[in-house]
Amino acid sequence: MSVVLALVGAYLVGSFDFAVAVARMHGVDIRQVGSGNPGTSNVLRTLGKGPAAMVFVGDLLKGVIAAAMGTVAGAGDPQGVWAFAAGLAAVLGHCYPVFHRFRGGKGVATGAGVLLYTIPLGGLLLAALWGLIVGVGRVASIGSLVVVMLALPVAYWQGVRGVSLLMLGVILLLIVWRHRGNIARMLGGGESRVA
Repeated sequence: MSVVLALVGAYLVGSFDFAVAVARMHGVDIRQVGSGNPGTSNVLRTLGKGPAAMVFVGDLLKGVIAAAMGTVAGAGDPQGVWAFAAGLAAVLGHCYPVFHRFRGGKGVATGAGVLLYTIPLGGLLLAALWGLIVGVGRVASIGSLVVVMLALPVAYWQGVRGVSLLMLGVILLLIVWRHRGNIARMLGGGESRVA
């Protein structure tokens, strides 16, 4: 029963959309401006660095909190299956939030929070790589997709095995699926830059 509550709770935590909330504080409906995506990059392009940082930290914490909930409900193993299952529930909530008609973001920051909780060293290395790629190339989606491709090998290196690794793979596939429009724009040479 505690596992079910953790999964439902993680989905609800994931469903809280910080991009929508922060943009509303600035009198903006983030789904009606820029790319229309309720995520950090659109907030950065639309409202600037301060609001974007608030969204990023909030979305990151959703993944951390969800993975912690799964750990507590399971056997107390931060790399256990329930930590990743709850992380998946939070990413699902972020991408398909019940509070916003199932129209959410792409799950990158929430997924990063799951990694920072379950594999802290690997999560920090991947975050640093993402920052480097985005700092040089100025295209957040490229950084996100490169990190997604490297996340499974890094997790394996950090000791994640079995069903936990499979759950992480599902999280990563969901993030790639949510970037399908970005991938099409990249192939066409029309992807937006962060600044």
